[in-house]
Amino acid sequence: MENQNDIHRELTSLPVGKLLWKYSVPAIVGTMVMSLYNVIDRIFIGQGVGADAISGLALTFPIMSLAGAIGMLVGLGASARISIVLGQNDKVKAEKILANSLVLSLSFAVCYLTFFSVYMDDILRSFGGSDHTIPYAREFLIYIMPGMLCTNLCYSFNNMMRASGYPGKAMYTMLIGAFSNLILAPIFIFWLDWGIKGAAIATDIAMAISAAFVMIHFFNPKSQLRFHRRYFKLEWGILFNIVSIGLAPFLVNVASSVINAIINTSLYRYGGDEAIGAFGIFNSYATLVVMLIIGLCQGMQPIVGYNYGAGNYTRMKKAFVLTGIVATICCTVGWIGSTFFSYYIIRAFTTDTNLIDVAIHGMRIVMGVFPIVGFQIVTTNLFQSLGMASKSIFLSLTRQVIFLIPLLLIFPRIYALNGIWIAMPVSDTIATAITLLLLWRTDKKLQNKNSVITRGFKTRRACPKTDSPYFTLRKIITSS
Repeated sequence: MENQNDIHRELTSLPVGKLLWKYSVPAIVGTMVMSLYNVIDRIFIGQGVGADAISGLALTFPIMSLAGAIGMLVGLGASARISIVLGQNDKVKAEKILANSLVLSLSFAVCYLTFFSVYMDDILRSFGGSDHTIPYAREFLIYIMPGMLCTNLCYSFNNMMRASGYPGKAMYTMLIGAFSNLILAPIFIFWLDWGIKGAAIATDIAMAISAAFVMIHFFNPKSQLRFHRRYFKLEWGILFNIVSIGLAPFLVNVASSVINAIINTSLYRYGGDEAIGAFGIFNSYATLVVMLIIGLCQGMQPIVGYNYGAGNYTRMKKAFVLTGIVATICCTVGWIGSTFFSYYIIRAFTTDTNLIDVAIHGMRIVMGVFPIVGFQIVTTNLFQSLGMASKSIFLSLTRQVIFLIPLLLIFPRIYALNGIWIAMPVSDTIATAITLLLLWRTDKKLQNKNSVITRGFKTRRACPKTDSPYFTLRKIITSS
């Protein structure tokens, strides 16, 4: 088993390309698995229950997203801090962060589960639910809510497992849950004829299995980091560090919940339950691609965190550049699928011809500029990994709040249902432009202060050949 010195040496000396591959693949598997839970549920429900059930399930997405936001707040905030302090060889501090994270996760879970239980119908109605779809949504939530605690524990501490040097083990714990859900969902939905509640129960069991494996790891005396009773005393400085770093992804997911509520309400007004169902379908596909990028960023995060803590800024920049390149490629592939293979993607979720037509049309518009989304997400996560919370939060909000909400209020008045679809790619374009500007200004501002982004690169006279984008890209890849 790897000890602390081995992990430190690996993260600060192995070639960046190889290291990014080692940490990103397990992280990608983990995030993709989380997305697959929703995709699997939607496919089986759409094929086995019907179009109204698909629309009802779409109503639950903002609530599920908000619950996931809590997991990201703790998980990503804690894992970023753990990476940095382990890079500084401070194991005691890392274990204090681990223990405080558990207390924080459980406290948050009690609060949001209580709130959702009390105001469930009111929340669903405000999200655009109708008399036809709310019963399906309510039934799903009643059974899925007990499993949300396991979901958060699994997601949060899976990130910390990866940040402490166990990327492979983190991947396996998520895969166990995913395969469990894949087996149990059709049994509960079709064989036992439990319908939408069967999908929820299958997810609960699968997440409980994954959470059990994750928590056992941190109680194991042989683990790099483990729980100690003496560290469960809350330390406000640690809690502040966790929350401040995790606040950016948290706000992104909260914003996503708010945006989904606004979108669902607008969709019901201009397109009815059918439009809500269509958005739920292709949003599952888009989320799957985005979670792939999030996985890349999570693989980048321990590399950036360790090398930032160790003062090795050149390796940190290489990790960022390579992650950005791969993310752009992945988003381009996702766009190709949405443009040229949209029918086959939508058909996997439903057999309703009208729903298929609406979904295809909306999908092609919404994902029209998807190739640029990857860069925006990676840059946001770079600032987050370095503890630049204000920049990360701002960039997170540009894509889903600052520009999207006004566009969602204006465009549908002009273009009806198409206005809702058009608002999303326009917001993505503006947000990416702002991201480029902020990255350039930050880099320029910090050049004379040994910036964490530019430090380690020697000043030299420009050369037309060696300063070309192609040469720079080739040099980074080969040197990694």
